[in-house]
Amino acid sequence: MVPGPWIESAAYLPLARTDVDLTESRTTVAMPYAVDADVADEVYALVDGELHTATAERRVTSIDPSRHLFTVTAGEPVAHGDLDAAYDLAVLATAAQLLGAGERVLADSVAYVKQRTQFGRAIGSYQAIKHQLADARIALDFARPLVFGAALELTPRSVSAAKLQAAEAANLAARVGLQVHGAIGYTEEYDLSRWLLRIRALQSAWGTASFHRERLLASLLADQSLSPSK
Repeated sequence: MVPGPWIESAAYLPLARTDVDLTESRTTVAMPYAVDADVADEVYALVDGELHTATAERRVTSIDPSRHLFTVTAGEPVAHGDLDAAYDLAVLATAAQLLGAGERVLADSVAYVKQRTQFGRAIGSYQAIKHQLADARIALDFARPLVFGAALELTPRSVSAAKLQAAEAANLAARVGLQVHGAIGYTEEYDLSRWLLRIRALQSAWGTASFHRERLLASLLADQSLSPSK
């Protein structure tokens, strides 16, 4: 739940700007909005496949209030590395964050249903609650190998598959978590609400589900067209 441009600073820009050392800088890039562009040390934007410097312009509303998003104005072009590889690594980092967030929500939900009682019984003893938590557990377990696999072989197909599965699993964990917590899950003072909003925001960060499905399909069709005919 750390705020700020973690994905941009730790994943995207180290590959996008291999000519400079950004390890001590808080950097961000507009995709399409830039996280914390108003306080970042370095701000960048993509223009026609090239990396440019940029400046913060106007703040836009995010569903997650801890994500401060800004439109930017592009400046001068800068030298850059492999932007496609940088994008894929950022997608992978987003998938990893979603997986971790889903795991946290599920762990908190399991702990809660063991403590919350209804009609003299812990609500976790009811079969309907167990089934929902088990579904979330299975979804996260299916997502993890895709995230690990993409880390070993960073390709557009692998990271898109990882992002899709991790987003769906985290979303399921969030829905189940909210249902088993009840109304308390909506309150701003309760940690669960922050995790739910972060998961919702990350689902569309670094590519929507539709974009990654299309990219995955294009990769599969390309392989099919290259395979020898029977």
